[in-house]
Amino acid sequence: IIMVCVAFDLGLLCTGMDIVLTMSLKLVERGVSVYCPLECDCPSLYPRAMYCHSRNLQHVPYVPSRMKYVYLHNNRITSIQQGVFDNATDLVWVILHKNHLRSDKIGKNVFSRLKSLQKLYLDHNNLTSVPQNLPTSLVDLRLNNNNISKLSYGSFQGMLHLQTLRLQRNTIEEVGGALKGLESLALLELGGNLLKKVPESLPEKLQQLYLEYNHITSVSDNFFSQRPSLQFVRLSHNQLTNSGIPTNTFNVSSLVELDLSHNHLEKIPTISTSLENLYLQANHIKGAVLPSLNLILLVDVTNYSQIRVLRLDANKIRASDVPPEAVLCLRLATVIDI
Repeated sequence: IIMVCVAFDLGLLCTGMDIVLTMSLKLVERGVSVYCPLECDCPSLYPRAMYCHSRNLQHVPYVPSRMKYVYLHNNRITSIQQGVFDNATDLVWVILHKNHLRSDKIGKNVFSRLKSLQKLYLDHNNLTSVPQNLPTSLVDLRLNNNNISKLSYGSFQGMLHLQTLRLQRNTIEEVGGALKGLESLALLELGGNLLKKVPESLPEKLQQLYLEYNHITSVSDNFFSQRPSLQFVRLSHNQLTNSGIPTNTFNVSSLVELDLSHNHLEKIPTISTSLENLYLQANHIKGAVLPSLNLILLVDVTNYSQIRVLRLDANKIRASDVPPEAVLCLRLATVIDI
């Protein structure tokens, strides 16, 4: 074997034509290994971070045991072999978005030993399913912009700390009970899928729910009342009609923002006076329904509408259709588009 040695301040880096010895090399400074793969950068100011993004990599390089943050995004990585992270079990962030990862090329237990992992970004890849045996320590999981068509019942089992789950722009038709048990989930993104109805078995502590660009035609009458923490809901660009929305579906005090734009509504649904932002543009709403609109009815001098933004443009409404009392009742509004 012909050996090539490159001198460093702290030692020698030696490689051979047939054997690469960098993986076993241990450079130590003040008790901490400072080895860094040749393909990556490990700044001295951030000794536990490894930056390997945008390097045209086709594989995951060796990860030193001291690392907590690994950035591998924007490469050409197609697979993650079993054991690749076994040496770095203290990892907290693994960033792998914008690669070419395939589900059948990811080891079954490749992430299972990462008991401290909080952020895992696998978005913008070629995944067709949720990777198996993900750590239950995850707080932020991103799987958007893949080709995932089905969520298995145990996909997120035991993830009691998960707060953010992004699954938008996949090909998911049903959610089923896959998200049950996610007690801490606050933000769920499912926009840009193939859903035909609002999933029923969603966590009760959700605060933000985004379901835009699906094929949803109906919402159950008690869905929102059973989720008292839900504040932001986006249902734009669906196929909602008034017949698919029971009378008091959206009449819940927790909602702060509701986006129903780009649907097939002919009437304005009943809402709570506590709602602040309402988007109804690009529906089929006619001016004749406005006089009976509950959001501009003055209940009393203290219980008036909290609406700040009201979008009714691109409907069948004229300015003259708006009752004169609207100005008094929508006293907090800063944007009214008709």
